[in-house]
Amino acid sequence: MDDNAKFKAGIEEKLAAGERLTFEDGVGLYEIDDLAWLGRLAHGVRTAKNGDRTMFNVNRHLNLTNVCSASCAYCSFQRKPGETDAYTMRVEQAVALAEQMKGDAPTELHIVNGLHPTLPWRYYPRVLKALKETLPEVNLKAFTATEVQWFEKISGLSADEILDELIEAGLESLTGGGAEIFDWEVRQHIVDHACHWEDWSRIHRLAHQKGLRTPATMLYGHIEEPRHRVDHVLRLREMQDETGGFAVFIPLRYQHDFHDAKDGKIRNKLQARTTMASPAESLKVFAVSRLLLDNFDHVKCFWVMHGLDVAQLSLSFGADDLDGSVVEYKITHDADEYGTPDKMTREDLLELIRDAGYRPVERNTRYEVVREYDGPQTLGERRAEPQSVKF
Repeated sequence: MDDNAKFKAGIEEKLAAGERLTFEDGVGLYEIDDLAWLGRLAHGVRTAKNGDRTMFNVNRHLNLTNVCSASCAYCSFQRKPGETDAYTMRVEQAVALAEQMKGDAPTELHIVNGLHPTLPWRYYPRVLKALKETLPEVNLKAFTATEVQWFEKISGLSADEILDELIEAGLESLTGGGAEIFDWEVRQHIVDHACHWEDWSRIHRLAHQKGLRTPATMLYGHIEEPRHRVDHVLRLREMQDETGGFAVFIPLRYQHDFHDAKDGKIRNKLQARTTMASPAESLKVFAVSRLLLDNFDHVKCFWVMHGLDVAQLSLSFGADDLDGSVVEYKITHDADEYGTPDKMTREDLLELIRDAGYRPVERNTRYEVVREYDGPQTLGERRAEPQSVKF
């Protein structure tokens, strides 16, 4: 038996025994060329945890401002004050947009923004409160840990006090952004703000202590190496052992800036020396992450960043959640021409999940079940129906 076969046999034995995989195991899994084998193992873990269920929610995204004091190397969303397409919403504008969302009956409003250099801290709880009054049945999932640390800077308050005020205003969950890659070897080259692992974990830990369940993310496919990805997810695994507060892990695919902004600028400073992750590499990230994160119940494929085909395939490589209907996710759509739609309706998501062979389950922000749907038709049922033929 060669070294490769021995490694694979050892991994299978560990998984069968319920033994936790190590850093060295994770790096070795990324070196394996057998994607089908990786998918089979990850699918086994996914099935043991979640069966044939694939979760989704009906959500909307709202970016209150794209003005940002940081200039992160990978980011195509940020604008500086005075730039052609820089914008900042008044509270009344945000409320007007929320009013327009009522017809879609969303269960979640996802809010992420730039680090605005002059907006006062009080703007943020005020806008949350107004949005909650407008959409009382909708869960507000808002602000990255990076934004919360920024609020500390501009307010003079502690994150503990800030989270209390935001929760009182209607906050149900933080978002998972700002994580990118935690290892400083990479982070120092891609991030242009002061929130790193120490503060990111501190703020999420505080949120967990206050009863919030939060997502965790990882931005992959740029200048990082597999060892950095493994280090990233193992930090999250260790923190999950401590708090149990992470609801889901979300690998986010780094995007090149294919879309010219109105001013013609290319803001992505990495793309001249990077290639985006291929579909096969993305599926490997999902599979390895699922195998390492034994204490995470869910792994999400954010379909906007991967495309619908890869999103469906990811469900057989460890993912069990496809996010939601989204609508105008500016942070990615300001970068790519990847062909993903701006919006998926509830019916679109049901069809996408069933077409991949899974049973759709609608959830809320806390991963509580809202509604379970019928699964896909069996092969026998499909054969019993007349099939349309296109010429």
